[in-house]
Amino acid sequence: MLWLIIGLILFLGVHSVAIIDAEWRDRMATRLGLVAWKSIYGLIALLGLVLIVNGYGEARDSGAIVLYQAPVWMRHITLLLMLPVFVLLLATYLPGRIQRATKHPMLLAVKIWAFAHLLANGTLADLLLFGGFLAWAVADRISLKRRAPIAVPGAPSGRLNDGIALGGGLVLYLLFLFWLHRALFGVAPLG
Repeated sequence: MLWLIIGLILFLGVHSVAIIDAEWRDRMATRLGLVAWKSIYGLIALLGLVLIVNGYGEARDSGAIVLYQAPVWMRHITLLLMLPVFVLLLATYLPGRIQRATKHPMLLAVKIWAFAHLLANGTLADLLLFGGFLAWAVADRISLKRRAPIAVPGAPSGRLNDGIALGGGLVLYLLFLFWLHRALFGVAPLG
């Protein structure tokens, strides 16, 4: 569980720099140079992600501490809530009506993903992982009210972007549902 906690601190910590002090982030990016800043940022985030994945897997495999047992029907709610997550992830990089309506589709996707997984999973590791991401996404969304958002690179704005986000999101959802979730995380959502 220690590696999971360290990974969460690194990953969510580096992603919280703008929440805590956006001006400091801008000064560091200017002082180090954008490429160096993004490289350091990316390496810390990647290290955190690797530790999260390994730490979560280790916690799950070593007899997880169960805090609550979700009823079976809650998994159906989780499956339903996960459907818009992939659409929102794609809409982050495909400017259109979905992006305008949600304002911050990536943060909304993270909040829904984390909340949905908390409904179906009740171990301490689950609470740390999904609860940590949910708390971070809520804090980041609140902080965006007082700071200028960073432009997210993506496709040019177009009428087809929403259709691509919807279609691509549905394809990704089905891939995760029937194959990728099990292949990547060892858990079959339908099993």
